[in-house]
Amino acid sequence: MTTTDRAHSDSTNPPATNRSRRDFLQRSAAAVGSAALAGAFGAFLSRASFAAARGPSPEYGALLPLKDETTGLELLQLPEGFRYRSFGWRGDAMSDGTPTPAAHDGMAVIAAHGGCLTLCRNHEVSRVGRPFGPEAMTFDSKAMGGCAHLEFDAARGEWLSSRPSLAGTLKNCAGGPTPWGSWLSCEETVLTPGDVNGETVFDLEHEHGWIFEVPAGKPATAAPLKDMGRFVHEAVAVDPETGSVYETEDRGTSGFYRFVPNVAGDLARGGRLFMLKVEGRPDLRKSLHVGDAFDVTWVPIDDPYRAHSPGTTDQLGVYHQGKSAGASTFARLEGCWYGNKRIYVVSTSGGNASEGQVWQYDPRTEQLKLLFESPDAQVLDSPDNIAVSPRGGIVLCEDGKQEPQRLHGLTPDGRLFPFAANNVVLNGERNQIAGDFRGSEWAGATFSPDGEWLFVNIQRPGITFAITGPWRDGGL
Repeated sequence: MTTTDRAHSDSTNPPATNRSRRDFLQRSAAAVGSAALAGAFGAFLSRASFAAARGPSPEYGALLPLKDETTGLELLQLPEGFRYRSFGWRGDAMSDGTPTPAAHDGMAVIAAHGGCLTLCRNHEVSRVGRPFGPEAMTFDSKAMGGCAHLEFDAARGEWLSSRPSLAGTLKNCAGGPTPWGSWLSCEETVLTPGDVNGETVFDLEHEHGWIFEVPAGKPATAAPLKDMGRFVHEAVAVDPETGSVYETEDRGTSGFYRFVPNVAGDLARGGRLFMLKVEGRPDLRKSLHVGDAFDVTWVPIDDPYRAHSPGTTDQLGVYHQGKSAGASTFARLEGCWYGNKRIYVVSTSGGNASEGQVWQYDPRTEQLKLLFESPDAQVLDSPDNIAVSPRGGIVLCEDGKQEPQRLHGLTPDGRLFPFAANNVVLNGERNQIAGDFRGSEWAGATFSPDGEWLFVNIQRPGITFAITGPWRDGGL
């Protein structure tokens, strides 16, 4: 997440005319992408393509301001034929009367019963104060982060309700869904009671930096899954064939981790934590080429509870254990998602331009491949959360400095295209919220099981959207 945010159904075959336009634009985009790998000239081309990168989508067409079916406001730019409904704005009353917390972040669909979907949404609140949920689901009575469950009727396209589902945690950034119908919520902090930041003393009850499991049909028990490690967590992805959980770490020097549970599907019964190693490649942050592939092994983490290196406050105690055993370093690993029988991982500041990499890991072959690298922020500006559609396309959420921030599509063969843009400018129309939020990050992208609805958040001011349209006309 950004420093600012942290601180505070259609035919399978589209019409021939659409295909011709799309094929032409795809060839053009591919040419620019290839040239962008060729040093300075490539960088020039990527800057020159600014208008195209923030304009027409090679897959779906031009991005147009469209009205929200809930408020009538033009909150998003989307291609023609798409529509959306907002829900769960910051300050909206949830079903129990609790105001919806701020800082909407990671999210996923975790259950489907008929046409009714249950989503779990993180709230990346880092403040000390009163939790927003009842005591039974609260980990720390002095922490204000947590999760909310949302209900959506996919058949009718209507939002139904929301309620607290985990409370008393801190900086619940991302996480990931499990194959058995729950959400793993990750704390992006290792704050300890009594820690000081400037004039702020964190008067907490417990150490933080854990992963929590939130079931679909009931509130969480708020018990941390400690064997999964205590570090600055970001996201997780579960391999349904093995039950292994892959974890990312949001630091400039970060590791990519695998948690092997003692009992697949029952994380509370513990397991072992490992960190990825590429032999001969201790640093994977720069000086690579798209398509580079590496065989990987995994080194054990002996003490997953060690949040700091001995005698320091560097918050890298787990990372340094892996590094000392030869594991490899990434740059700010954030988004992580299972799809297409692979794990997709985002390095938000990786690459020669420090604007982001997308990695693909195949757990069957134990091979890691660089799928995409941004040559310029105007092409892709610091990707963060990631999701894979049931059709195989990949959604990337921008979390950078350009305006407007965008949602991108990425095909499994590495072709990038813009899909949506943040158009949120408010003058008090909803909950007295005012401001220009077009630079706020996208987060929490997730598809319904049938692929007809894309759910996604804009973190500030805090809004959740349900988007639908002619997905099969393009790469998502």
